[in-house]
Amino acid sequence: MAEAADFQGTSPSPARRWLRRTGALFAGVPLLTGLVQLPAAPPADAAGADASQAASGAGSVSVSVDTLTPGAPAEGDTVTVSGTVTNKGKQTVTDAHVGLHVGPLLNTRSSIDSVAKNSTDVQSSIGPEVGDKYSEEFAELTPGVSQSFTLSVPVDKLDLGQDGVYQLAVALSGETSDQPWEQTLGVQHTFLPWQPDEAGTKTKTTFMWPLISTVHMTAETGSDEQQTPVFHDDDLAKEISPGGRLDRMVALGKDLDVTWVIDPDLLASVEAMTDRYEVPGEGDDTVVGGHQSVAKRWLTEVQKAVTDKEVVVLPFGDPDLASLAHNGTSVTGSLGHLKEATDVARTVEAILHVKPVTDFAWPVNGAVDPSIVKVATSAGADKVIARSDTFKETGGLSYTPSAPRPIGGGTTAVVADARLSTAFQGDMTKASTSTLAVQRFLAQSLTLGLQTGQQRSVVVAPQRTPSASQAQTMAEALTLLQDGTWSESQGLTAAAGAEPDPAATTKVPPASAYPSSLRKHELPRTTFEQIGRTQAKLDKFKVILSDQSRVVTPFGRALNRSMSVSWRGRQSEAAIYRSGIESYLDTLIGQVRLIDKSETKLSGRSATIPVTVQNNLVQGVEHLVLRLTSTNPTRLEIGGDAYEEQPVAVSGGHSQSVKFTTSANANGRATVVAQLYTQDGQRYGEPVTFDVKVTEITATVMLVIGGGVLLLVLAGFRMYTQRKRAAAREADEDADDPQNPEAAGERLTREPGTDARADAPEQPGDPAPDTAPENADPSGTGERVDR
Repeated sequence: MAEAADFQGTSPSPARRWLRRTGALFAGVPLLTGLVQLPAAPPADAAGADASQAASGAGSVSVSVDTLTPGAPAEGDTVTVSGTVTNKGKQTVTDAHVGLHVGPLLNTRSSIDSVAKNSTDVQSSIGPEVGDKYSEEFAELTPGVSQSFTLSVPVDKLDLGQDGVYQLAVALSGETSDQPWEQTLGVQHTFLPWQPDEAGTKTKTTFMWPLISTVHMTAETGSDEQQTPVFHDDDLAKEISPGGRLDRMVALGKDLDVTWVIDPDLLASVEAMTDRYEVPGEGDDTVVGGHQSVAKRWLTEVQKAVTDKEVVVLPFGDPDLASLAHNGTSVTGSLGHLKEATDVARTVEAILHVKPVTDFAWPVNGAVDPSIVKVATSAGADKVIARSDTFKETGGLSYTPSAPRPIGGGTTAVVADARLSTAFQGDMTKASTSTLAVQRFLAQSLTLGLQTGQQRSVVVAPQRTPSASQAQTMAEALTLLQDGTWSESQGLTAAAGAEPDPAATTKVPPASAYPSSLRKHELPRTTFEQIGRTQAKLDKFKVILSDQSRVVTPFGRALNRSMSVSWRGRQSEAAIYRSGIESYLDTLIGQVRLIDKSETKLSGRSATIPVTVQNNLVQGVEHLVLRLTSTNPTRLEIGGDAYEEQPVAVSGGHSQSVKFTTSANANGRATVVAQLYTQDGQRYGEPVTFDVKVTEITATVMLVIGGGVLLLVLAGFRMYTQRKRAAAREADEDADDPQNPEAAGERLTREPGTDARADAPEQPGDPAPDTAPENADPSGTGERVDR
């Protein structure tokens, strides 16, 4: 009786029907006493035992509702329900039939939740059956066997009254050998929205349609002119191929009135696939990807789908705002990456040919706290998409308020409805699961609209990356909603700008209220530390490049991807990706280096030492300074001091030798360090250290060398004089020879007693005479005198 009072029109439970039948049987016993001897009636406890057995045996048959059309019927329609029944028990079910039962009107959203939670409970109320003519019978159901059914009932036979949501149950009744009486053995509850006429005040519904994927591109590019991009997998090709997840999202969304929410990284990745790109091959090798035509087709379809539609773009890579707020703000430069990702998002217009909206932020699951809001707005967003299961109402409202909530500082929290947003989670590959999700979504939407006569703006923010089956279910539900009578479509920007409900909560939940289930999957602080470390290396590296964009752009985008929401729950994969970025950058930095040198010998007081800079990059490097430093300047000076610096510029694929002038002050070994620096004084690369062995020339050695040279000169002079004397002797011998007429004539004119050598010309180098001349008078006429 209580059950009937609570739910008008509810039929008695199977146990009560059995008791009534038993009571009627006992009422006829006196009439038969004299004719037939009947067994004694079972005691009360035995009857209770039988009822208990009936309850324990219930639910042995699974009822699946695969289709329900139309999902929101109108006057004159016929409701058709099809599905299967499966005997999961151990006993054969006999005298079975499947029928439709219309339950009571569900006036609250929580009552819909309760029915959905217990949708297969045979002990719950199922309402009266809609006539035997609209049922389907089965002679028997053997264990493990499934039977299909189709039930069609005109709407006017359902006895639907006022507008609202009604329970609709499909139940199978039958008997088993252990319980040979009719009982409900299986049931499936669903919902039937009933709003045949146009609503006077329609709910404005915004449905966010996300085009977001996981990270696919790396920081690596080819050395060719086009910088061929390298992907870390080829999974994106599967998603955009016909029948793939993203292909279905575009195909389904193009015919719906939705707000497209897009990660620019997805578009950039697909656009990169339209030309030459590479994917991992065997080992460390890469192979050329071959899905250019697939990428071009998908991009074309996206461009068509978003024409004249609202497009909201997220920051590049869909950064995890909550992780950044909770673990990254204390790491220098982290917020700068978010600002950069927001600025890059504006480039979507060049791909889609649609001006995007860039002032929305979407934290994971719409969960916010003050720090998340602060981070989200730091990059320029003034609208934060929240969700009602975390941004909860605290004012005790009896209805669902509009989505926009002013939260101060010119920021609006756009609170999506949690029940509608989570309606399509889970496995939607089964037709029964999908059908139930569609009906539950419609039921929640209609009940929300009937709460009050005030028009409200409602936002639906589904999961970020719906599967193909989830997208199909979303599209079916949204099609029915947009064709229905109680809702009209609205863009996200319009929803954010709608009139706020003054009674709605506007206080952002505290950090303590942030769900622990979400917090444990956040990117850790080490993520942002590694990103910061890699960025510092990139900043030092880019200043020496003649074409910075070839390095800064791919690495900047890769660092943005390192902060992506898609890494949640994939910490090891995220760490591998980040380490790959840093490792590849280290490899590029190492392509500009100093060539190692062995020991150098230095003879003399000064000499030139060459140091070679090698550039294995494809582009030139400049703005580098090479410093050569002597660790012992008292022994070896470089450029007249302890060190000398010279500017360096090397073309791509070349080497250059830089020469330094050195001065030796003492003999011995001196250690020299060559180090590259950027122009702002930061060390670049590893130093090269080598020894210089100095051999100095002393004064003593110079004296010895000078003496040797003098000896050589004197020896030469002596040889010269000896040859002259020899020539003079030969002349004297010729004069004494009687065969020589000239010599004889000379003797005739010579005074008796004189020496012939006295008349000979004096030769240089001849020794002076030891004695005075015998005759000191002036010479006579015709005498030769050597002056």
